[in-house]
Amino acid sequence: MKNLLLLLLLLPLTASTQEKFIVYFDFDVAEANPSSAKDLKLWIDANKNAEVLQIDGYADAVGTDAYNKELSEKRAAYVYRLLRAEGLDVTGIRQQGFGESVARGGKSPQDRKVTVVIKKLQVEKASVAPKPETKLFGAVSTAKKGDKLRLSNLNFYDKSDVVLPQCEPVLRELLAIMQANPNLKIDIQGHICCQEIDVLDVANKRAKAVHRFLELNGIAGNRISYQSFGSNRPLYKIPEKNEEERVANRRVEIEILEID
Repeated sequence: MKNLLLLLLLLPLTASTQEKFIVYFDFDVAEANPSSAKDLKLWIDANKNAEVLQIDGYADAVGTDAYNKELSEKRAAYVYRLLRAEGLDVTGIRQQGFGESVARGGKSPQDRKVTVVIKKLQVEKASVAPKPETKLFGAVSTAKKGDKLRLSNLNFYDKSDVVLPQCEPVLRELLAIMQANPNLKIDIQGHICCQEIDVLDVANKRAKAVHRFLELNGIAGNRISYQSFGSNRPLYKIPEKNEEERVANRRVEIEILEID
């Protein structure tokens, strides 16, 4: 296999300004309407170097307080996932829903929104330094067709396809590997622990989340596929004896389909 390219770490200057962007939603829906989604994508593309500070969801006054609180939280989570998938830094940000707490009353479209606050950095290429190759880089460099590599430390919220913030560097590392090796093709495979039937389809959703992240960041669809094995291929027999075995079974792997 050809030598892997070294990643470049750009050191930004410290000048910054705060900016706010609003994403609007249709009535009783937790995903942005087409017009607002398009505006959000354009805004993200123009602010790739921004630091996200907070994501606040809101709802109109129709319905109960509890329902609107939950809806506003879902809207905030939806925007969070989009920003994260697009590569923006959302580590440790404040993400919450305020329900109808500031609603004007009634079915006002202006109340169905998510507000994103960012710190916009004025980035310049002050200096460049090579980033050392990681364990996964090394594993891929010696891999052959049919090899399976575990994405170590890629952990998710319980019964969810949302990656824990501290684990997002694993996704970025995989993205960098795919970018550095244009002929590399992989199959992303999800596995679960603890139960024989994946009732919530968690393994499939997690494999799909990794696939979506790569696709949204420019990796061609014909280079990546995904599937779920549920609990059909455990490393340790289910039920596991301890947490160490559960962690080992609860994993996402990549299988090398094609490589130089």
